[in-house]
Amino acid sequence: MKRLLYRYLALLLCFSFVFASFGCTEAEKSENEPKKEPVNLIYYTIGNPDADLSVVNEALNELLEEKIGVTITYNKIAWADYGERLAAIIRSGTYFDIAFCSGPAQGDFIGNAQKGVWMPLEGYLKNSAKEMYDVIHPFYWDGVTYNNHIYGIPTNKETCALEMFMFAKDLIDKYQIDITQYQTIESLEPILALVAQSEPSYIPFEFDTNARNLFAQDGYEALFDRLPLMVNSLDETCTVVNVLETSFGEARLKTMRDYYTKGYINEDAAIKESGSLVKDELVFCKISSGGPYSDVLWSADRGYDIVAQAISPKVMTTESARGGIMSVSAKTIHPIESVQFLNCLNTDSEVRNMINYGIEGKHYTLTDQGQVHRISNAYTGVQYTQGNWFILKTLEGEPLNKWDVFREFNASVQKSETLGFTVDPTPFSAELIACQRVCDQYYSAIMTGSVDIDTYLPKYIADLKAAGIDKIKQCAQQQLTAWKQQQAS
Repeated sequence: MKRLLYRYLALLLCFSFVFASFGCTEAEKSENEPKKEPVNLIYYTIGNPDADLSVVNEALNELLEEKIGVTITYNKIAWADYGERLAAIIRSGTYFDIAFCSGPAQGDFIGNAQKGVWMPLEGYLKNSAKEMYDVIHPFYWDGVTYNNHIYGIPTNKETCALEMFMFAKDLIDKYQIDITQYQTIESLEPILALVAQSEPSYIPFEFDTNARNLFAQDGYEALFDRLPLMVNSLDETCTVVNVLETSFGEARLKTMRDYYTKGYINEDAAIKESGSLVKDELVFCKISSGGPYSDVLWSADRGYDIVAQAISPKVMTTESARGGIMSVSAKTIHPIESVQFLNCLNTDSEVRNMINYGIEGKHYTLTDQGQVHRISNAYTGVQYTQGNWFILKTLEGEPLNKWDVFREFNASVQKSETLGFTVDPTPFSAELIACQRVCDQYYSAIMTGSVDIDTYLPKYIADLKAAGIDKIKQCAQQQLTAWKQQQAS
């Protein structure tokens, strides 16, 4: 019995050594396993590259790696170069995962969707990215849908980008001007004359090659970039018009010419590059698009106080829905991680605030009320390009209930009758190219009043007709009518 007991104890001891040894080996093995490298996403967006871009990129990557196991290579391309550079990247087949896109000159959302450049996202949005899908206003999903596919993540902000007059507040106060009395371009004449005569250091009415939609105050939205084919947003008949051939269109252009000859509009308007607001450039009035409290952002950009007056109806158009989009490349090898990053950017306030404001303590501090106080301009996010606004901290001086006001504003916005409609240019691609060439020749000069309207408007219309604009108008009307019928069924 003693011998059996000793053998049993020896066997137990042996097993305990084996198990201990096995446990130790597994622990050591776990410790020695190499750490899984995060997936790195190549990301392009618009905006002048910042001095501290790499610093913010590094801090952002630490945050992203911790939260979702992803890092990004954060590329910003200057405003004036973005459209051409991204087009070159796409043409050359250079690899990237995510890019900002908007109109034809800023990443060409629809043009690239038609070419198959962007990856359809709807399958992810109803599943792994449902949180992001639910927080973004439903109107936006209509706007970024093309051929029943969602090709990008829209910036969740005000649903209606109102056209506004931006006024320099110091002159408004100095001359006691009631800006609510000035809601049309024609109504500006007396105050532009006052500024031109009394404030020679100011540009009374600033324009650039973008020229803005001069007919937004009449409720019209464009069907094509720069082409004069437009639709009244709230017209149920959705009648396509060539605005250059309407009486109000001609009258508006003559007003612009009158303002230019009187020196109200800057002489270089037809050739001045479109871009972000220039710091400390003295401008009395400029047309821009925005929503509640845009004047606060414009004031920061200008370096002096701005007040704003809306001049267009509160309607969400396809153009405004597509004003700021982040799309995923159809050639990405990281589709899941790309969507994870976009989901994080739209639902995680820590990540969203860093990409917008930079690093706390280095680029900004927080006030006692939790608002952002900027302490450095070495990094600036481009807010409308990079995700959900409603999880951003507010800036010092902004109302604490800012996002509640935005929600109320969004609740009062109407849908355009054409929200989500996209013209298929295939039946008139040659005519479209020809008409765009004509517009390249005339558009900026005509729209800024830089040339004589009586002389050049008839030439512009005639050259557009020769290039085939009436065929484009007819095809666009047929497509729009068919689309409306489909929406109703």
